[in-house]
Amino acid sequence: MTFNSFTPPKRTLLGPGPSDISPNVLSALSRPTIGHLDPLFIGMMDEVKTMLQKAFLTSNEMTLAVSAPGSAGMETCFVNLLEPGDKVIVCRNGVFGGRMLENVERCGATAVVVDAPWGRAVSIDKVEEALKANPDVKFVAAVHAETSTGACSDIKSLCSLAKQYGCLTIVDAVTSLGGIELRVDDWGIDAIYSGSQKCLSCVPGLSPVSFSPAAVEVIKQRKTKVQSWFLDQSLVMDYWAGEGKRSYHHTAPVNGLYALHESLCQLLNEGLEQSWHRHLLMHNLLKQGLTDLGIEFIVPEDERLPQLNAVYIPSTASDAEIRTALLNDYNIEIGAGLGELAGKAWRIGLMGYGARRENITLLLGALRALL
Repeated sequence: MTFNSFTPPKRTLLGPGPSDISPNVLSALSRPTIGHLDPLFIGMMDEVKTMLQKAFLTSNEMTLAVSAPGSAGMETCFVNLLEPGDKVIVCRNGVFGGRMLENVERCGATAVVVDAPWGRAVSIDKVEEALKANPDVKFVAAVHAETSTGACSDIKSLCSLAKQYGCLTIVDAVTSLGGIELRVDDWGIDAIYSGSQKCLSCVPGLSPVSFSPAAVEVIKQRKTKVQSWFLDQSLVMDYWAGEGKRSYHHTAPVNGLYALHESLCQLLNEGLEQSWHRHLLMHNLLKQGLTDLGIEFIVPEDERLPQLNAVYIPSTASDAEIRTALLNDYNIEIGAGLGELAGKAWRIGLMGYGARRENITLLLGALRALL
């Protein structure tokens, strides 16, 4: 039997992730692999840490990239901070709020769920009602950019509210980091996680995380062991501690971190605010084109993500047929609806390197032809 190399087609990735990756980031992957404890690699890790702090707009010392995708970043935050019996408010307005709930329950903690309709932001008033009714709550958890619906919640106000009631916050920024305004220190976020494959336009498989000093203190004061050895940040801290102090924990994804380093260089050289503005500008171009085609958005404009556009499937169109034709005839990928929106919605991503005029022109032209 002969085995042949796998050569994928060149797709335009306009789904919920992964996003298009720039040639420079792809090139970084092919650079020579060196040891994960090589002094040069350790120096590069320190640069990744510094650039992640700048991307998150934080001075948190405990800022690093978990060697696994965004779902592992989520689990990292929950398993390190929560102990059995802790009470957590979980804001659920889509699939990924539901995954937060799963994590809380698997940690043996008690969840107080604050639901919002799919396609809408979390209600700050409802969260305050839950805080008043549960004075023993320790954490408030919410998704900043809900990838399943395209809704953006007001994390700044949510964190301010949580602080008033003496709670720490856990924030999902998988789809928001690099794409919309996010200020970890200014907003008082205590634990946050993201993913490499969304607005950072890096390869999937890495999850940037950051913990405030207050969150680190919670980890240090735990009475029980973290239930995951691999994700135990009390062990990983020493792996990302800096040159001369680095201790072996696991073999880092060396070439993946090259790619993350390059993607962060591109983000920061463009400028964070310039990146936020570019995503909004591209969203507005897409919005105009979709409106001209009679396609309606699910999320109200003031709660809408620019980088993840959830739209209703036209009544005359077949979900699977259109997405299949886009993939096979135009090499364009868009996302299907999830959960309550399955079969009702398309999710169109304009993330990172993929948020470009030519991609919007290509997609709109293809949709015009197919519809």
